[in-house]
Amino acid sequence: MPPPEVTLDNSEAVYDFYRSHQQNRLKAWGAYAVLARRYRPRISYADGAREALRQVVRQRRPLLLAINHLSEHDPYTVAAAAWRSGLRPVIGRVRVLAKDELFADPEQQRKIDMMGGIPVFRGKDHGIRAVNAAGQRMMDICAQRMAGGDGVAVFPEGTCNDIDPTQVQPVGSGIGHIAFRAQKLGVEPVLVSMALSYGQRPDPSVSPTKEEARSASFYFGVPVAELPSKPGEIARLVRTDLQRALDGAVAAY
Repeated sequence: MPPPEVTLDNSEAVYDFYRSHQQNRLKAWGAYAVLARRYRPRISYADGAREALRQVVRQRRPLLLAINHLSEHDPYTVAAAAWRSGLRPVIGRVRVLAKDELFADPEQQRKIDMMGGIPVFRGKDHGIRAVNAAGQRMMDICAQRMAGGDGVAVFPEGTCNDIDPTQVQPVGSGIGHIAFRAQKLGVEPVLVSMALSYGQRPDPSVSPTKEEARSASFYFGVPVAELPSKPGEIARLVRTDLQRALDGAVAAY
């Protein structure tokens, strides 16, 4: 089945496709390995986080990865960090939410599909009311993918943080709804906060260059194996847990 045109008007076909799309894991591994050599991220863990992450991965628990968002380079540096971290075994089994405009070019869509992307139609781009139905479907698809054993990676701030790279910005409720819907399907997602820092930014509104994005600091918090039962509570937990991880990433830079 060929990939559909990723437009809001075509969202039904889009999510029909991404409900079951599976990339070639060998190609994904190769791409992640190349990015790891190119970006050379540095990985740190909270006390006990490395072994706890290994354990939940061995148990094949579906991971809900929360990552702070600093620049357009993040998808590449995050992929590089996944290769160099305890996430390597799940490469090819994690769906990554990405804004729809990244799927506009067919060649770029092919690359994002290979990396496990799922399009997100954002309210800030199309209007809150216009994206409501598509957003509901997207969250259902993510929950279904988790019920099938996949992880889901989310930048829960929703957009690049150009205010203060040391502070997690407001977290939308979407990540909470994804976890909540997965729970309704009988799944118990494990929250893994994966924070990154590109170092001190004199002007946070200026995105780091590709060269400055190299050797980013990544810090993993201790996986949270039991999540609250309400979307809002989950979202609040995500922000608190991700901030702790971000503090660690900044300190380790």
